Amino acid sequence: MISTPFVLSFTIFLSFPLIFLFAHRFLPPKHLQISLPDELDDLALFRRATLASVHPPGSISRLGITNPNPKIAFLFLTNTDLHFAPLWERFFQGNENLYNIYVHADPSAKLTRPGGVFAGRFIPAKKTGRGSPTLISAARRLLATALLDDSSNFYFALISQNCIPLHSFRYIHNSLFSPSQSTESNRKLTRFQHQSFIEILSDEPQLWDRYTARGENVMSPEVPFERFRVGSQFFILTRSHSLMVIRDRKLWRKFRLPCLNLDSCYPEEHYFPTLLSMEDPNGCSQYTLTRVNWTNSTGGHPHTYRPQEVSLEVVNELRSSNSTYSYLFARKFSSDCLKPLMDIADNVIFRD
Repeated sequence: MISTPFVLSFTIFLSFPLIFLFAHRFLPPKHLQISLPDELDDLALFRRATLASVHPPGSISRLGITNPNPKIAFLFLTNTDLHFAPLWERFFQGNENLYNIYVHADPSAKLTRPGGVFAGRFIPAKKTGRGSPTLISAARRLLATALLDDSSNFYFALISQNCIPLHSFRYIHNSLFSPSQSTESNRKLTRFQHQSFIEILSDEPQLWDRYTARGENVMSPEVPFERFRVGSQFFILTRSHSLMVIRDRKLWRKFRLPCLNLDSCYPEEHYFPTLLSMEDPNGCSQYTLTRVNWTNSTGGHPHTYRPQEVSLEVVNELRSSNSTYSYLFARKFSSDCLKPLMDIADNVIFRD
């Protein structure tokens, strides 16, 4: 006769595989939380940036641009070395009065900080993690820092470490600040009237799964399903929309909540499109100017270009767009693409 303790021990032993298999159904998923001190620190930064932007020193009006030399703020979001720093260095060369650079580098990663135009441009940063609202916080931190730093910053372009420019700096600057963006009725009011370039989608197949990633009724009533949007993580925002983002408290309280379904949780792809769609849909292009190739994507990651793929044909293909603008940036490229990219930089990438 088998003893009861033996049966109990044997049953527990057999249960271990089942516990590991189904634990995720009963235990909350691991999630990079935003601590209260970090939240308060960010709020203080956002308040300073907001107050400083109420009456900027004569550079940008509420409706458009009055500064003869408006700038683009390039916001680099990275958790690895900036492998393409030499390419960006060449991109910025000769345009010193038309841009600013800000880098948010995950402090938990051991990075080699580049010199040149990137020297001194690393902002106070906090840890980031995919599938958590920390990437939203990092982008908002970059926006607030750029708003506070220079009132001439008008456009704010969020860039990843795997992103490259597809045109020269002058081409991109002229495209963004072209008077053709303004409407006839607005030309009498301001010098230029501009819009933000951010992808905003309402018909994505997994929209409901993404909406309920935190729980079925969690997002209501602030974000009803019919107003929930998704889009690309990377964007180019105007100054007024950047201010709108750092002023927001209502939607942030929802999007900062931890996700239960990590397979459908990409807060950084949900928060910005939803907020701007709810607040100013007509002020947004609804599309991004950063090209991504989703062919053969795996695990939510797009196609990664390798050195053997870098060519004139690929650059031209990545530039091609169905909108009135060609794509200005592209991702993602492996770090060992630097040499072939530098080889074609002057004669292909920066030759418009």
